Amino acid sequence: MSFSAVADYADAEPFAGPTAKSSPSYTREKPNMFQRYFGLYPLAQRIEDKKRGVGVQRYPIACWALSAAMLGVLIYELVTNQKAQGSPFSFKPVVNPMLGPSSSALIQLGARFPPCMKNVTDFPITTPIPCLNDTANPATLLCSLEDICAFGGFHGETPDQWFRFITPIFLHAGLIHFLLNMLAQLTASAQVEREMGTISFLVLYAAAGIFGNVLGGNFSLVGSPSVGASGAIFGTVAVAWVDLFAHWRYQYQPGKKLAFMVIELIIGIAIGFIPYVDNFAHLGGLAMGLLVGMALYPIISPSNRHRIIVITLRLIAVPLAIVMFVVLIHNFYKTDPYAACSWCRYLSCIPTDANNHCKGYVVAVPFVALEAD
Repeated sequence: MSFSAVADYADAEPFAGPTAKSSPSYTREKPNMFQRYFGLYPLAQRIEDKKRGVGVQRYPIACWALSAAMLGVLIYELVTNQKAQGSPFSFKPVVNPMLGPSSSALIQLGARFPPCMKNVTDFPITTPIPCLNDTANPATLLCSLEDICAFGGFHGETPDQWFRFITPIFLHAGLIHFLLNMLAQLTASAQVEREMGTISFLVLYAAAGIFGNVLGGNFSLVGSPSVGASGAIFGTVAVAWVDLFAHWRYQYQPGKKLAFMVIELIIGIAIGFIPYVDNFAHLGGLAMGLLVGMALYPIISPSNRHRIIVITLRLIAVPLAIVMFVVLIHNFYKTDPYAACSWCRYLSCIPTDANNHCKGYVVAVPFVALEAD
């Protein structure tokens, strides 16, 4: 998807460079946010801004606000586990490697957990789950699924907590998970917000985060809770890929930047195999980020041909993103995703005895392992 490769300076639009008389006004006049986003100022100045890393706005307001909110939520998670188990970090009945609360606490606080969102044949609502204060192995204090899912329960009806496609974005599996995500969010994501503006960034962030959870809800182990802003952050990383290829000739050492981004992507996917973290959220966020980024990211078009290609890709990206949402949400509620792709689970699961070799609906606690096949 290298847009720069098809752009040719031979048919670039003519640009009259500043003359001696016009140079003072050229250097003094600064475009506002609206002009920067829509490219309504001289091409040469836009190219110079891109090389200098100057974007639509100066401060990543949304990234700062989201990070502060997520810190508050993490503190609440740890306090909840402290009240239930006497420690902010769960070490019993299983150790949370991210230094965070138990899986039951994460579910109760809003983790993506399909049995709380729909009827799961192999995980009925009568399935007992360890209570938040249980520390025995095997579990001795069992609660109903409805109690653990919380948020008012189901009132004897079908589980319907659809908001669990959204709430996991603000939750984290623990302190380590939070620090890793905030490192990316306050650097890479913040730069994307500077370059595309807060409103477009929030659309991107929400779409990538939610779609990541939709994809994960379809293909991850339904008995394993998942949390994190990783899907949304991967969406912003995808925009960095759009920017790299669209503005290849304006990047400083683009080859090295590409190599670094590939390594970064591999590390992110590797992290997705850690308990409570979901690679499908990463991959879904990445895919949706590419589409939304293509639709909303301000791209410099030095030629008519380049502009036509960009507009065409924008027109394709929007309906494709909508179709992906509709198809996968329908798939989640109306069909059996495992029947459509039995091997997909291995993209986010390393087969072990603890997870039934990725063939069971497994809660990340030792009391249940229900066969999917």
